[in-house]
Amino acid sequence: MNDLPRVSGRQVLTALEKAGFFLKRQHGSHMVLRRNQPFAQLVVPDHRELDRGTLRAIVRQAGLSVKEFNDLL
Repeated sequence: MNDLPRVSGRQVLTALEKAGFFLKRQHGSHMVLRRNQPFAQLVVPDHRELDRGTLRAIVRQAGLSVKEFNDLL
């Protein structure tokens, strides 16, 4: 299963927390997540459903493959 599923911003937050990210802050509908080792910081929109292109960019910025991300869900 290499295709990205339809997920919400909160589901992405939960999955990325398993990968070592934590919620640094939230401003409006945008959550800023951070990981210290190795350093990475990314923004996840807190929407009901994320576009697949947006989700693919978040996964790439997190340094994960699509399969790794799907396993975290």
